[in-house]
Amino acid sequence: MPVITCIDDLKRLHKRRTPKMFYDYCESGSWTEQTFRENTTDFQKIRLKQRVAVDMSDRSLETEMIGQKVAMPVALAPVGLTGMQHADGEILAAQAAEKFGVPFTLSTMSICSIEDVAENTSAPFWFQLYTMKDDDYLRRLIERAKAAKCSALVITLDLQILGQRHMDLKNGLSAPPKLTPKSMADLATRWSWGLKMLQTKRRGFGNIVGHVDGITDPSSLMSWTSEQFDPRLDWKKIEQIKEMWGGKVILKGILDPEDAKMAAKVGCDAILVSNHGGRQQDGALSSIRALDPILQAVGGEVEVHLDSGIRSGQDVLKAVSMGATGTFIGRAFVHGLGAMGREGVEKALEVIAKEMDISMALCGKRKITDMSRDDLLIPEDFSGRWTA
Repeated sequence: MPVITCIDDLKRLHKRRTPKMFYDYCESGSWTEQTFRENTTDFQKIRLKQRVAVDMSDRSLETEMIGQKVAMPVALAPVGLTGMQHADGEILAAQAAEKFGVPFTLSTMSICSIEDVAENTSAPFWFQLYTMKDDDYLRRLIERAKAAKCSALVITLDLQILGQRHMDLKNGLSAPPKLTPKSMADLATRWSWGLKMLQTKRRGFGNIVGHVDGITDPSSLMSWTSEQFDPRLDWKKIEQIKEMWGGKVILKGILDPEDAKMAAKVGCDAILVSNHGGRQQDGALSSIRALDPILQAVGGEVEVHLDSGIRSGQDVLKAVSMGATGTFIGRAFVHGLGAMGREGVEKALEVIAKEMDISMALCGKRKITDMSRDDLLIPEDFSGRWTA
């Protein structure tokens, strides 16, 4: 068992143990990757204040996200192809989240299906929805999530058109991987990954295969998927989906204050400030820079969560202190999964919780709910004054 002290330790193991196309799918962004990089570097510009001679005993990271009690203000974000990072990846990640006491969000583009995860967990999980052109499939997908007793629907708004990710094109990304001389040479060096994948039946998109006519092989699957994202998505359709769902809704992909106001207007339970991990609009603001103007725009009408760029407990602490009710981690837990399966996801959560707990104490606070902007040093004009 290697000594794991931070998410970067898991990242190094992930890179060593997982096929290149799937590691690169996780650890890359769109186009020049400017936004992908700044998601993390902008967190580093914010400082935590240190306070001394205060009572640091009886600390608690417990809080709530959309009315659900959580062990810390962290949810596992929806990540596509998680079951290609490690066999049965979504199931293992959901089990780790359940054990730790934080929400797990299943992606529409998961390898393990909604039913797979529901059958192998006991805690309700959240389901992330991509809006598709096929309205019948969309309705059936929502009904399946209801039947699985998913407790919230996370509607992604920033993937009407797929941003170009150079590494995915160069690697010929597919699930399962196409067998070419290049991919076979890479897979031959990842024998442990391969053995586990041979032992599972889950190697395609579980929420699509068997639920759409004409999907017979990886090529037809990838073709159908790439053509199905709905460029017509607008606020009217979001309202229709919300009504169809009838439960709690989180709107993911908000970066602009005006969009945040519209999200609040349609009656969502939370806004998720996100730039899709830097995988869509390259050159967009980092999520942490976009957070404050959005908080001001909605004025407490709805919860505001944040994802993209979080790699540590200190990052979570900074986002919460700025005003976010909760955060989502994607790459941080995927690195753990690719490194060591379920145990790696549990380790990633433990690392983030420990970092958050100790840093909170050194800020002079005992409860995560007591953290505020007063505990931060934020650069002047951090959110930026931009000329339109």
